[in-house]
Amino acid sequence: MQKTRLAVTALRILLVMAFALLIVFQTLSFPGQFAHMAEVTPELAYLRWPLTALSVLELMCVQVVIVSTWKLLTMVNHDRIFSKAALAWVDAIVWAIAAAWVLLLGLFLYLAINSGDPGLPLLLLLMLVGGAVLGLLMLVMRALLLQATGLRTDMEVVI
Repeated sequence: MQKTRLAVTALRILLVMAFALLIVFQTLSFPGQFAHMAEVTPELAYLRWPLTALSVLELMCVQVVIVSTWKLLTMVNHDRIFSKAALAWVDAIVWAIAAAWVLLLGLFLYLAINSGDPGLPLLLLLMLVGGAVLGLLMLVMRALLLQATGLRTDMEVVI
């Protein structure tokens, strides 16, 4: 149990760092990058606000995953992970991954049609495949959590 608490603490520290870094990217890095792009390449200036909005929304999806993971870690610490309440947080992760995937799909389709260079669309395709794998993995993990919750409930009735 001590190793679990240590792992949960380490993960929480990393989640806080990741969340803070995402806020920096949302508020400074991406908006600044797209503003610079609009200045340097005026023919792409029309993409400044759509790309800014897309990047902020994508990062918000990651933040939802971080917050949901934090809540699940709290449930692990209190030995309540095998409960129906945990499913809501896992569902939030699944929906956030799905939303991020759909946004990325839209960007991929736009660039696949309008880009002369295949490099970026191929990179986005790789990210789409990775996102699909992650989303499907979370669905399997959700099913396992649901099964384990049922087993634990059955065991508590027996005991």
